[in-house]
Amino acid sequence: MVTIEFQHAVGRVYFEAGQTEDGKVMRKSKTYRNIAKNASPDNLYNALEQLALLSALPFIGAEKVETSSIVN
Repeated sequence: MVTIEFQHAVGRVYFEAGQTEDGKVMRKSKTYRNIAKNASPDNLYNALEQLALLSALPFIGAEKVETSSIVN
């Protein structure tokens, strides 16, 4: 039987870093490792939002990126 096994997760925070000459938003990101597998969406968003407040750049958004393995 094939299963999917959780490997790790990271939280990524996006910031606005200005605009290009043609008006497109440039963004920068900061990645935080070792996010718990069972972290609730509300708690994760609040934590990443609070970390984003430490930056001088404006906060755009956040995401959780999970890596898993498919095992036979």
